[in-house]
Amino acid sequence: MFKLSDLFILLAVAVSFAVSGYTWFNGYQMQGLFTAVWVPSILAFGIYFKLASLSARGRES
Repeated sequence: MFKLSDLFILLAVAVSFAVSGYTWFNGYQMQGLFTAVWVPSILAFGIYFKLASLSARGRES
């Protein structure tokens, strides 16, 4: 179901979200917003690479 690459992407999202929350609530709102923008970006790259691999796998058969 989940490949190792999927877990790494989800781990990167979780770390980014945690760092964003940590910086936001410690008084660094601008840095918190900057790292919060990473979460959807990492997810978008993960989805793109997942679809690219599925597309390449579909062409082989």
